[in-house]
Amino acid sequence: MKKEKYNQTIFFKNCPKIIGNFSVVGPKEGLGNFGEYFDVILKSDDFNEKTYEKSERKMLETAVTGAIKSAKLKNEDIDMILAGDLLNQSISASYTARTFDMPYLGVFGACSTMAESLAVGACLIDGGYFGRVACATGSHFSTAERQFRFPLELGNQKPPTSQWTCTASGCSILSSKGNGPCITSATFGKVTDYGISDVNNMGAVMAPPAMNTLLSHFYDTKTKPTDYDLIVTGDLGKFGKQVLIELMEDKGVILGENYVDCGDMMFKESQDTLMGGSGCGCSASVLNSYILQKMKEGVYNKVLFVATGVLLSTTAAQQGETIPGIAHCVVIENLRGKKCY
Repeated sequence: MKKEKYNQTIFFKNCPKIIGNFSVVGPKEGLGNFGEYFDVILKSDDFNEKTYEKSERKMLETAVTGAIKSAKLKNEDIDMILAGDLLNQSISASYTARTFDMPYLGVFGACSTMAESLAVGACLIDGGYFGRVACATGSHFSTAERQFRFPLELGNQKPPTSQWTCTASGCSILSSKGNGPCITSATFGKVTDYGISDVNNMGAVMAPPAMNTLLSHFYDTKTKPTDYDLIVTGDLGKFGKQVLIELMEDKGVILGENYVDCGDMMFKESQDTLMGGSGCGCSASVLNSYILQKMKEGVYNKVLFVATGVLLSTTAAQQGETIPGIAHCVVIENLRGKKCY
């Protein structure tokens, strides 16, 4: 691997801990590969609300409330909520924050928002500024489709490279005290644009920034892929995952069998989601269900969580702009009494 200067990684000394987590998903996601791990599976996509936007907001509220209860805390125990989503003005996150009486920072990294919120939250806790922070994000198939693509009523056929925006949300509670897996480092990515303009090929857009962030992380931390029990991206999907593997090989880095992708894993082949899952809630729900559960069981002790996002604007795309992407990552470890950096 070429020794380039990156310096994009923060090392945490005070071990911000994930002391609570919760996941909420739609019916289709509940029938996928992680159905047994999700905390709440909706019976219908509308969640008994009049609009899908209200449904998405209710899912996020449910995830935050569930995570706080999971941490055995009350709402007033949370010092800050960091949240974001895919919709204009991040309305799901901001309207969710309206429900809770706590300071709020809206973060936007598209599908990378879960890693971004965890990284920022860990910084706030590691610096001693806050004691407990809720990090949350979510997405909904129906809200994303009509904002970024076409009205649902048109029933447009998706091209083969498309992914299925997950109806899902997830929340983690970070704390300076307590027990749980620790966030030991975070690598903030750079906006990357390889000149792709196809709004239906998100995997190709997100693979290059995932490569850049991974190279930076390995360089800054002096680690290699085999140092991790699990490297998980979210959500490149089937095509983007393969592109990332090939891009990394071109740089001399082999992502082995410990590398997986949330979008690739979310659904079963029989569910016909083309390249798999996507959306803010995809990696958020998988992290706050399956991955953290396996860490609590000791199956995984060191996880590199790399959430990827497409910084897509329908207006810019219609004006002929290419599509940039971003990826952020955090290392989550079971330290078992060991110190952070």
